[in-house]
Amino acid sequence: MDESIHPSGTARFLLRTTAWLTTIAAAILSLGMAPAAQAKIRAIGVENQYANVIAQIGGKYVQVRSIVSNPNTDPHVFEASPSVAMEVAGAQLIVRNGLGYDTWVKKILAAAPNAHRQVIVAQQLLGLPENTPNPHLWYKPGTMPKVAAAIATALGKLDAAHARYFNTNLKIFDASLKPWYAAIAAFKAKFGGTPVAVTEPVGDYMLEATGCQIKTPWTLQAAIMNGTDPAPQDVSIQKRLLRQHLVKVFVYNQQVTDPLTASFLHLAEKSHIPVVGVYETMPTGYSYQRWMLAEVKALHLALTRGISTTVLK
Repeated sequence: MDESIHPSGTARFLLRTTAWLTTIAAAILSLGMAPAAQAKIRAIGVENQYANVIAQIGGKYVQVRSIVSNPNTDPHVFEASPSVAMEVAGAQLIVRNGLGYDTWVKKILAAAPNAHRQVIVAQQLLGLPENTPNPHLWYKPGTMPKVAAAIATALGKLDAAHARYFNTNLKIFDASLKPWYAAIAAFKAKFGGTPVAVTEPVGDYMLEATGCQIKTPWTLQAAIMNGTDPAPQDVSIQKRLLRQHLVKVFVYNQQVTDPLTASFLHLAEKSHIPVVGVYETMPTGYSYQRWMLAEVKALHLALTRGISTTVLK
């Protein structure tokens, strides 16, 4: 399988050949230009939610950079610049998602090998095959504990003198996820089976954990995610769900909008169905765990009080 394409078949993961030639060349060149070892470990979380977890585990001993961090853009269409390639090539620790979401990183690392570099891929930690249809793994409650544990281990290899510090921070991080887990369990116990509609599968893992029933056809979700034309019958089903109040909440991806998704949003609002906005990258001002908890709280507010939270603040 060509890993530059998401398993569901989107062309939005294709990258321009000429741009990659420049990027790879710059990455290789950066190895010869990299400065001597720095006091702090140079780490990259490709998506900013992973960068945030690195920072929480590594604390004062890491210098963390995120690559995909703009909540107003679609991460699926990101293309690396030569400067980004140089940063990635020079990093000592890299955490990425996998499942075709950030394949461009693999191209850079292959062109700039480093035996001491630590690379963590969430997909691999979860044992997921390449054809897993939903790449938004950070909404899965079991993902970040495994990622955080792998980060602590990797940092310990890079800086053995502070391994205990990293493991202490890991325990703090794991404990900080408990309010999110409790909120999920409480919602499921009281509102399990709640029918919801979505634009695409960004928050599906969390919705499934809360016991919600996602009524939007998967084929419609995948088409919107992959930038392809959805089947007319799927569009009709979605509109019927909203018009006839067959769902209680509409979960809307704030980062991928087009006339079709905008029409769904308008229809939900017109039908007085509360909306919950979800994101593919962590909103400004949040930590990973606060972000996830805020989404569950927004879902609860939508269902119990009819309050829409289209933008997390």
